[in-house]
Amino acid sequence: MNRIKFISALSVAIVLFYSCSKDDYKLDKSVDPFVRFNFITSSTGVPLEFPSVNTGRIPESSYENKSVKTLKVPVTLTSTTLKNPVKVNFSSLISGETDSFKIEPVNELVFKGNKLTDTIFVSFDKRWQNKQNIKLKLDNVSDPLVHIGNLNTEATNDVFTINLGEINTTYTFPVNEFTIKGEIGETIDFKVNFPNGFIPSEIENMEIFSSINGFDYSLTHNDYGDNRSSINYHLTLLEDIQNDDVRYESFITLNTTENYTTTGNSILQITKPTKVPRDIQANPAANFYNLSDPLYRTYGANWFERNGTCAWFPFNAFTFPVVTTKNNPDAIQYSGQNTTETSDDVYHDAFKIGFNTTVANSTTNSFGLKNWFTNESSNGDNSPGLNITSALEFFPDNGNSRTSGNVLVIPKFITIAGTNGNKYNIFISGEGTYKQIDNGFVEISFELKLKNDILFKEHGGTVSSQYRIYNKNGFPTLTPLNTSCLKPFNL
Repeated sequence: MNRIKFISALSVAIVLFYSCSKDDYKLDKSVDPFVRFNFITSSTGVPLEFPSVNTGRIPESSYENKSVKTLKVPVTLTSTTLKNPVKVNFSSLISGETDSFKIEPVNELVFKGNKLTDTIFVSFDKRWQNKQNIKLKLDNVSDPLVHIGNLNTEATNDVFTINLGEINTTYTFPVNEFTIKGEIGETIDFKVNFPNGFIPSEIENMEIFSSINGFDYSLTHNDYGDNRSSINYHLTLLEDIQNDDVRYESFITLNTTENYTTTGNSILQITKPTKVPRDIQANPAANFYNLSDPLYRTYGANWFERNGTCAWFPFNAFTFPVVTTKNNPDAIQYSGQNTTETSDDVYHDAFKIGFNTTVANSTTNSFGLKNWFTNESSNGDNSPGLNITSALEFFPDNGNSRTSGNVLVIPKFITIAGTNGNKYNIFISGEGTYKQIDNGFVEISFELKLKNDILFKEHGGTVSSQYRIYNKNGFPTLTPLNTSCLKPFNL
């Protein structure tokens, strides 16, 4: 473990500027050097770690820790480059249990040269049983010219308190679907993320997964090491499943246990799809994305209840290509054709599109799903299913038509949560057609089906709606359907 974290003297000065009161010394070469705790969190209360910085927030004097990940407490010496090493001793006062964690280093920090930040690591090998606190205090400095604490009277930051609160450990799949070729011995690598860390001894003795298997495979994982944020798993196919006419699927589900609950994606789907001869030069997916326009969207409507009556309910969603590898038989090169350098070549799937957003932890309105619910959480961590990165697949007529064909809603589980914390794994599927119509419009017409036995219990567990999606706005007026429609569902 690398216990030394570096930040530039300029960054230190900027952070200090925001953290000091009006009676601070001016930040120039005449400032007396001083050492203090420099624990800063994001606007959502998450501790910032190198190289992340936030010059608009001041250091905290305490922090409530609900995670079993190693907590890093930075201590910063504000000074010009040091000619000689400076040692700072600190003490720790602990209330309650002492055997659930360890502190490293034990009591001494070292600063030298341009290394003006050192870190105290608080790591956890088991769960603490009762709420307690750890008080860290800067005691003395080897150089008498270095002042302990900020040069102000309001926030000296010479003491930092860690309050150990109620532990909240969760886990999730950061990527919830993989496509395989179906060759025996083929391996895919996937992660299970633990946002608040994990205890290795607990994981070793826990049934993490349950599964529905459409083919045989083995699972192994890497050693846990010092990383308590994720575990790397390896799935190896134990049989040959290359029949082009058959779709093979297996589903691996994260179990909710006494100590670990699921968040975000809790179902991993591994698929060997059917293969249909198609000419990549038809490239129907290219009708529905434009990466040169960061605000590019597709527009459409679905047949749904609005204001008490059935109507076409409009929506739009940010639409993107599905990036793939050169060796994918459906890959068509998007960029890098005119150079001999291959590292920057980009390939897209000629027959698939998806919906996503470039804003972290945010969501777009894939299939207008936000209109289906009255209290959905639009946070990407809670409702990752609102971003369906591989959503529609096109099958050109005769395998090569540039104007028409069939379309498939790629079957998969998506996760959507309510603002009340309820979470649902919903299986989506559907099919329809696409065609080029007047004035440069390409129209996708299909039925979307959603399945969840609890959420849609009154409808037998499965609901559906008719859709039209277009490659640009201003699409033709849609004729009302002579069919019933759905009301929004409360999550």
